[in-house]
Amino acid sequence: MRDTIPAGFLNLNKPLNLTSHDVVASIRRCCRSSGGNLKVGHAGTLDPLADGVLIICLGAATRLSEYMMRSRKVYRAGITFGSTTTTFDAAGAIVAKRDASHLTLAEIRNALPQFIGSEIRQIPPMYSAVKVKGKKLYELARAGQTVARPERKIAIHAIDIINWDAPVLELEIQCGPGTYIRSLANDLGQALEAGAYLSGLTRIASGAFHLDQSIALDAVINDEQWTRQIVSPFAALADKTRVTLTAEEINRVQQGGFIPCRNSLQSEAVFAFDSSQQLVAVLEPRAESWKPHKVFPRRS
Repeated sequence: MRDTIPAGFLNLNKPLNLTSHDVVASIRRCCRSSGGNLKVGHAGTLDPLADGVLIICLGAATRLSEYMMRSRKVYRAGITFGSTTTTFDAAGAIVAKRDASHLTLAEIRNALPQFIGSEIRQIPPMYSAVKVKGKKLYELARAGQTVARPERKIAIHAIDIINWDAPVLELEIQCGPGTYIRSLANDLGQALEAGAYLSGLTRIASGAFHLDQSIALDAVINDEQWTRQIVSPFAALADKTRVTLTAEEINRVQQGGFIPCRNSLQSEAVFAFDSSQQLVAVLEPRAESWKPHKVFPRRS
């Protein structure tokens, strides 16, 4: 029996004090209540103490989560100076207190440029899902272990000061995937010799999804017509490279065949649609051709 709920995405405003897994479980229950049995996932974890845009993937769209997570993110972050914590955020225990009374807005502004660039090196926090020798760091941290973590290359495109009300700094941060804002807060505190931790975080954009267009979890749970809020893959991938294939190209791709590249488009992934904006495949460049990497069933 064909699932009546279309594959796509929900632009969800994740509430505080819930894990991303909690939200996925709630949406899965909504699917079952609506007579569907879709796979449900998310594209980019938010910690329980963070709120804002959480992209929920439904059905075949779960196969697109890796591409959604590569999108640029925008965060509104609160950073409190004068203390450091075990987790680099307000969830952790305070491990040290520092005098931050000397801090000025000018000093903060002068310190920020060192954290902006396309090849910023960042060490992930111990309380994170990054794996070292097959073990998640947070599992080691909960067992009382601290291990060396390899630096990771990240991109931070812009940092803007929104407000400074000592000892709390509010920033807007545009960054690439894999950026730990908690680590940025800790590193900024070290650079200013004042100590700091992340005291609040809101994701205000992830790729084509923006907070002002998001829906609350309660609004989904309490609305029998919640499926009207599903965003199609065509709309969700608006910030990616999209192409429309001919009937002949679609037939070739569905059989695993290569098709010629168009207009020298050689991006990492190209998203192919038919004339009715249904997703056909994810294509990858191979010399002068596109190779189907993932092929999707078409709805009649």
